[in-house]
Amino acid sequence: MSDDDLVAKYAAEAKAAMSSEAKRRIDELTDPVEEERLRSTSLLNFIGTGDFIPALLSRLGEVRAALDGHGGGIAVSALDWGKDTAASELDLVLDLTGACLSCGAAPGTLEGVKTDLEADDEICRIRFSSALLDTFDELGREFILAHGAVEFV
Repeated sequence: MSDDDLVAKYAAEAKAAMSSEAKRRIDELTDPVEEERLRSTSLLNFIGTGDFIPALLSRLGEVRAALDGHGGGIAVSALDWGKDTAASELDLVLDLTGACLSCGAAPGTLEGVKTDLEADDEICRIRFSSALLDTFDELGREFILAHGAVEFV
């Protein structure tokens, strides 16, 4: 086995272990029946209700374990959607809440939230509030602006 093969093998094992741990943590903290209800109902039905954020969270993958496990969450600071009869696509501007605001892993969390939510057919775009940039130190702010695959407005 070559060095590259060994690195790839260990990377795959680490990824599988992290995925398993994230799933376990999410399962411990959520009600599977409620999660299924939230995931299977159109997000449009939840606009303006207390279930909108939980419905968004139910659509997150492994990044949800980091949010839930570290005392953070998301908040919607702006929402727009097409109201024509052919299609409705949500355009959201989000904020991080709680402990996630000052976490050094926040750039990765933002990318994970964006990727997971934009995978939903009803969401066309996820952006983040520029106020989040003020919560990062100078190095974190420079990093996310240079290398983050997210947009701030």
